[in-house]
Amino acid sequence: MEGKMTSLREKLRGRSPLARWIFWSTLAFLLFICLSRTGNVFRWAQAGLTLRRQHRQIERYNEEIRTLDDQVRSLSTNRDTLEQFARERFHFAEPGEDVYVFDE
Repeated sequence: MEGKMTSLREKLRGRSPLARWIFWSTLAFLLFICLSRTGNVFRWAQAGLTLRRQHRQIERYNEEIRTLDDQVRSLSTNRDTLEQFARERFHFAEPGEDVYVFDE
């Protein structure tokens, strides 16, 4: 690492004062952009991760909506399916039937 720093110093030493000023001002500008509150690269990365996470959540919700739409379509077209759903989900029974509910 020390060898790289000395070669950088030697390269800058051989340049004009304007070139050195441009180099250091560019370096300061890049550090400012990376670490400032408005242009923080870390915040940009965190926002990107949050955005990806939200897209995955949206996909899960869309899949759940498709599943529920299929279930609603099935329940609205088939009376036997509706009866089975009501018996299993809400413990419905016909008059005279005994219903036993087991907790899982």
